[in-house]
Amino acid sequence: MKYVIPCLIIFIILAALKSKVSVYNTFISGARDGMKITADIFPPLVAVLTAVYMLRASGTLDLITSFLSPLTKLIPPEVMPLAIIRPLSGSGAIGVLTDILNSYGADSEIGRIASVITGSTETTFYCLCVYFAKTRAKNNLRAVPFAAVGDIVGIATAAAIIRFANF
Repeated sequence: MKYVIPCLIIFIILAALKSKVSVYNTFISGARDGMKITADIFPPLVAVLTAVYMLRASGTLDLITSFLSPLTKLIPPEVMPLAIIRPLSGSGAIGVLTDILNSYGADSEIGRIASVITGSTETTFYCLCVYFAKTRAKNNLRAVPFAAVGDIVGIATAAAIIRFANF
């Protein structure tokens, strides 16, 4: 298994040599294109990550959680910060998940709900931010309500399955 990557690299080089493609120039061209893509998506990425950090550090996330907790009987209040942060940031969600698992354990109902939410939802707004920044799509705000509904359904379904199926 440890030889898969070296074998893949050798295969690519041999295929390029066979088809008379300049391996080095093609690699440099790909690296240049990669840097352009990174330069295009970096500013929106920094904006999203900064907003998530500010939500957590300012206590706004706790305020939103306490506001929403009476509205949702299905999702435990301990999991609400994860449900709020997951659509915004994958690394922030992993941090919240780690806190939940350390506090309640992986085998607890809260730990299982948090784990399923993390595995069954996407960092929606992060993805929208990055993809729309790169593609320069018009009318991109039309995707936001549908993405939010998808996240809400994923979170509610994860909580319902764990709560009612007693996994």
